[in-house]
Amino acid sequence: MPASLRLFGPIHLAILAAVPLLAAILAAVQRKLSPGSSGLRFGLAVALFLEGAAYYAHFALRGERLFPDRLPLELCDASLFLIIIALVTLNKSIVDLAYYGVMAGATMSLLTPNLGEPFPSFITVQYFVNHGLMVVSALFLVWSGQARPRPGSVMRAMLYLNIFAAFDGVFDFIFKTDYMFLFAKPQPETLLTILGPWPWYIVACEGVAFVLFLLLYLPFRQTTANAS
Repeated sequence: MPASLRLFGPIHLAILAAVPLLAAILAAVQRKLSPGSSGLRFGLAVALFLEGAAYYAHFALRGERLFPDRLPLELCDASLFLIIIALVTLNKSIVDLAYYGVMAGATMSLLTPNLGEPFPSFITVQYFVNHGLMVVSALFLVWSGQARPRPGSVMRAMLYLNIFAAFDGVFDFIFKTDYMFLFAKPQPETLLTILGPWPWYIVACEGVAFVLFLLLYLPFRQTTANAS
């Protein structure tokens, strides 16, 4: 991480604290609105779409090539797409995938950010806005009672994760890219740093993802069992 933003320093901790706080405020406001009110959901969806579009516009305006290294093929890119659809439609199948992708992937990205520029550049600010709003959106849907993961969602999310990783792996092999860090670990310290060398850290990530998904579903296990 660039020296201007120290890992778990005051600025980083403030960002981390702001995410659940904003989600809690929005969820509380949603509960006071009339049932079926969708203004906050649509507002978050629009904000996520615009900040995602701004990322690619930034590189396009600088004349930088987007193919093959800057395509939306990271896990958080897919999670961004899914959480936008979840916010707009409340589709239960999409919610299942978006919840785990965001809460495991984007949250980890916030905790151990992979930044290549000093803070606060456009890219670093956009990074935290992107991942922060994704987590805010997932927490907002759950805490406001508008959506929740269903029984069996852990295995469905794991299947989706592996299909997406397989696609990325083929793309990486053909175009010599490194989406999802399938061929090399990122240079700054992240969770991958302690998971061993290639390819064993990929195998370890399977186990870590499964455990994280189980923990993320745990708060809903009893309520979904009662509902069924």
